[in-house]
Formats: sequence, C-alpha cells, structure tokens
Amino acid sequence: MAVVAVTGATGFVGRYIVRELLARGHDVRLLARDPAHLPFPASAVTVVPGTLTDTTAIARLVAGADAVIHLVGIIAETGDATFQAVHVVGARTVARAAREAGVRRLVHMSAVGARHDTDATAYHRSKAAGEDEVRQAGISHVILRPAVIVGRESVPISLLARLHGLLPAIPVFGAADYPMQPVWIGDVAAAFAVAALGAGADGAYEIGGPDRIIYAEFVRAIGRAAGHPRPLVRVPLGLARFAAGAFDVLPPGIAPITSQQLQMLVEGSATPDNAIERVFGVTPLGFAAALERSMQGDAGRGTGDESVPPPVPRPPSPVP
Repeated sequence: MAVVAVTGATGFVGRYIVRELLARGHDVRLLARDPAHLPFPASAVTVVPGTLTDTTAIARLVAGADAVIHLVGIIAETGDATFQAVHVVGARTVARAAREAGVRRLVHMSAVGARHDTDATAYHRSKAAGEDEVRQAGISHVILRPAVIVGRESVPISLLARLHGLLPAIPVFGAADYPMQPVWIGDVAAAFAVAALGAGADGAYEIGGPDRIIYAEFVRAIGRAAGHPRPLVRVPLGLARFAAGAFDVLPPGIAPITSQQLQMLVEGSATPDNAIERVFGVTPLGFAAALERSMQGDAGRGTGDESVPPPVPRPPSPVP
C-alpha cells in the first residue's frame, strides 16, 4: 500500500487512474479546484483544494507521498491557461515540490509527438518543455506519452460518434491514411499505476494499443460501434488547411478544427516502440473491443462496473 498524489484527477484520464489506484489498495490524495464536485466518492480519497498555481496546495498535496502522478494538461489555450503556464510552469512546480518533499517517484503525462522541433505544434513543443522540467528536477521519474486514448469521455471519439448519427457522410482530410495506435483508457490507467509504484527506468515511454490503423479506419470503426456507419467524403488537404487557418481566429471550443489540430492529425500518433506491455506488463485491449466498451459506458479493465471501489480499510492518512 502506498500514498499516491494525483493532479488532474478529475479529468478524463485522471478519474480512471484514481479508480485503478484505489482498486489496487493504495491511498489516493488529489488536488481539486472544486472539492464539492468529484467524479467519485469523496470518502474514498483525500482531497487537497487548490490549483497548479497554488504552491502551498501543491506542497500539501505531495508531502509524505510515495509517488506523484501529474496529469494536468490542455489541448487549447484560454486566457491565462496557456501551454507555457500549464504544461511547462505547472510541470516545474509539481516536480520541484515532489523533489523537496522527498517523493520517491514522479510519473508525468506527456503525448506522442512531443518534441522541440521548430515545425512542431505549440502544443507538442510545450509538452517537450514540460518533460524537460521533470528531467531537470533531480527526481526519479517516468514520462508516459499515450497515443489517442479510447474511452467514453474521449472528445474526438464522442464527436465522431455524434457526427455519424447526424450527417449523411463524414468528411475526412486528404488520403486519411495518418497512422494511429489507439489505446484503451483502462490500460492507460494501469500503466500509470504500475509506473508510480516503480516499473520502468527513469525516462520517457510511448504507450499505445495493439492495433496500428489509419485515420479512415478509425472513423469507420467509430461509426460501426455507434450503430450509424456513414460513408467517408474526402476533403482535399489544401482546402482543409485553408479552412482550419480561417477557424484559428475563432474562440477556443468554437472552431471545429484548428490548423495546429489538423497538423497533429496529419502527423499521426502511432508509436514504433510501444512500451505498455514490454515495460509495464499491461496487455492492451484491441481497438474494436475498446470501442465496444466505450460505447457501452465501461471504462474499466474488468467487469464493467463504473463505480469506484471503496478503499481498503486502513488508518487515516491526514494531509500535513
């Protein structure tokens, strides 16, 4: 049994990592902006109110923890929530606090495609800079870079499922042959839990599912799983880039796709060195089975019970 502190615990990925940790019998301590609204029973976890910018809250979160899992991230910038502030400064704050608290292991969430190249998107460059902050903190760490994650709350999957129900045909860009390696959310949660407790040497690891597919297959499979398969209509890539550039001026959350999101899609998200089973011992679920579970509302690795299991009875672990 270990004490694991988690940032981003109430997000899509975080809630399933919390569920996995509790199922393994660990004490979970989490940072929450709004402790009154949690996606699991508050009695199952220890809650530290606060945000990434609250250094006092971060210090309370990590004090006495055996491991820290840092998940906070954004896909689009809004106001003060910039890539630099969230992915870089946020990672620096958590990593330094973990080092000062004597935490044994930090597990940091990045993304396939993270790099410093000048032709990379601002998102990917900020993810790479966040990884650097973790490496430079002088603490044992594992950086996990998941491919596209499959789960009920996945924004691209839920959007495509709705489009299959609404449109007579689904637009795709160019040849739609961009490589993907979708990974089931339950398997991602398991890899993070295993990494937090010591698996993997210090460094970065890419994790994906067992199936390498192209984007067109991804879209078709979602239509079949949703029960409303539609034909695909190919939009010339040049036209898509022009439209995405025009959408860039719209407020975040309004644009159907931005130029940077289109670039990340075209680059693909498959990994040539999938560490999920080799390093972390997680046998990943196939894409079709993962989609079926997603559409049925099961985001776990076992029976399909969506509830968070109660913690194993043990003495309370008060936050300093």
